[in-house]
Amino acid sequence: MGQVLFWSLLLLATYSYFFYPLILRILLAAKPQGTVQTAALDDDRLPMVSLIVTAYNEAGRIRDKLENTLEIDYPADRIELIVASDCSADETDEIVRGYSDRGVRLVRAGERLGKEHAQQCAIAEARGGILVFSDVATRKPADAIRKLVAYFADPAVGAVSSEDRFISQDGGLVGEGAYVRYEMWLRRMESRLAGLVGLSGSFFAARREVCEHWDIHSPSDFNTALNSVRLGLKAVTAPDVLGYYRDLKDPGREYQRKLRTVLRGVTGLARHLEVLNPVRFGLFAFQVWSHKLMRWLVPWFLLGLLIVTLLIQGIHWFYGLALWGQLLFYGLALAGHLNPKLRAVSAVRIIYFFVQVNVAIAQATLQYLGGRRMTTWQPSAR
Repeated sequence: MGQVLFWSLLLLATYSYFFYPLILRILLAAKPQGTVQTAALDDDRLPMVSLIVTAYNEAGRIRDKLENTLEIDYPADRIELIVASDCSADETDEIVRGYSDRGVRLVRAGERLGKEHAQQCAIAEARGGILVFSDVATRKPADAIRKLVAYFADPAVGAVSSEDRFISQDGGLVGEGAYVRYEMWLRRMESRLAGLVGLSGSFFAARREVCEHWDIHSPSDFNTALNSVRLGLKAVTAPDVLGYYRDLKDPGREYQRKLRTVLRGVTGLARHLEVLNPVRFGLFAFQVWSHKLMRWLVPWFLLGLLIVTLLIQGIHWFYGLALWGQLLFYGLALAGHLNPKLRAVSAVRIIYFFVQVNVAIAQATLQYLGGRRMTTWQPSAR
C-alpha cells in the first residue's frame, strides 16, 4: 500500500508541471489547430481602442507610465487613455488630471473595492470596441497596441494576452525568469488548443462584449478568459506583443506577492466552479483542472510524498535514496533562503523559487479555507 501511495503521489505532484504539457503536445499533434489569423489594418480601418491603466497610490510611477503610453503608435482619434484610480490617497489622481490636455482621462472609483472594481468603473465609461488593460509597472513597446488589435481580425478571438518579460533590477535574469519562460511556453500550447485559462494580468485586451459581465471578486485575467469561452470565443497569447516589468525592489516582499496572487486565484476559481465541468466547457475545463487546480494541490502531494517516503524507506534501497533526494532538495531551498548569495547558483535559484511558490500556495489555501478573501490590492514596489 505504501509503495502504491508513493508512486501515486509522485505522479500527482509532477502531473501539472511535466505530464500536462506532454498531454497538450500529444493533443495538438493528434488534432492540429489552425493558427490565429491576424491582419495589420490601415489607420482608417483600425478599431476604436480604450486603454485602461489601473492605479492605486502610484504617484511615484504614474508619470513614467503615462509618458510611455503616450508614445504608442496608434491614431489619436481611435484611442482613448483612461486611468482607473482605485480611490488613490496620494497625488496619483492630481498627476493624471495634469495630463488631461493630452487626452488622458481619470475615472476614480466611488469607493476602494479593488482592482477589478476600478476596471469595471472605467469599462462603463469607455468608448472602445476593444478594451486594453495594463498595470502601471508594465512598459509597452510603441507598436504593442497595433499588434494586439491585429489578433481580433480573427472572429474566434475574444481576448489577447501579451507575453511577459521579467527583468531584474540590474537588467539580468532572476530565478523567476526561467519560470516565466516556462509559463509562456505552456500558454502558447493552451492558446492553440482551447484557449488560455488565464491572461497576463498586467497587459491584455478583450472585446467589449467579453467585458460586459465583470466579476469584481475574480482576477480579471481569469475572468476574461472564462467570459470568452462562455461566448464561444477563446483567449489567445500574442508572442509578438511583449510587456516588460521589473522584479521587486524588496525581494523580501516577493513571497507576499505570490501569496496574494494565489489567494485571489483560488477565490476566483471557487466562485466559478462550473468551469471545471468538461461536459459544458470541454477541453477548456481540462486545462483549468490541469493548470490551476492540480498545481494548487502540488504542495499537499509533496507533503504526502515526503511522509510516505519516510514510512517506507526501509522497504527498499530506492525509497531510502528517494528520501535523501527529497531532503537534499528542500535543504537546498532552505540554504537559498538563508543565504541569498547561494541563489546566484542557477540550480539553487530554481529550486528555491519552486519551493517558495508551493509554500505560498499552501498558505494561501489554508487562508482561503479559514475565510480570508482579498479584493483590494497594494501594488508592489518595482
